[in-house]
Amino acid sequence: MELDETDRAILRILQEDARTPFSEVARRIDMSSATVHDRVSRMEEAGVIRGYHAEIDPGAVGYGVSALVGLRVQQGHEDEALARLRDVEGVREVHLTTGEWDVMMRVYAGSTDDLRELMFGQIAGMEGFDRSQTMVILGTAYEETGVPI
Repeated sequence: MELDETDRAILRILQEDARTPFSEVARRIDMSSATVHDRVSRMEEAGVIRGYHAEIDPGAVGYGVSALVGLRVQQGHEDEALARLRDVEGVREVHLTTGEWDVMMRVYAGSTDDLRELMFGQIAGMEGFDRSQTMVILGTAYEETGVPI
């Protein structure tokens, strides 16, 4: 789908606050609410807009520790290994990467003990992984959840 500048303006507004009413979006870009609704519907159908989400503080819901984890995957076992990671509570992102690690993940745990259990009790024992490196996130200087539009 080809996006024009009006579509991009709508996306910027919704990315900033997905709860912005279409009437407010329309006012800000000088367009009718019906036209905004039609454009948003078109972008949803095309998969440009994949969903609407609340941004939640992990610490507020019991996840006081987060980490980045690099994994080396055994050749020929990629699909099964990656499918198993989807079922592990606490694994929130799984990215196929180049470089030293085949996979980089972001995981959340309640404590360092919980992180140890996640890594050694669940992930390390899974077939298809050779080794891992866990890097506990001590703090976040900057994190942007959206994409540049």
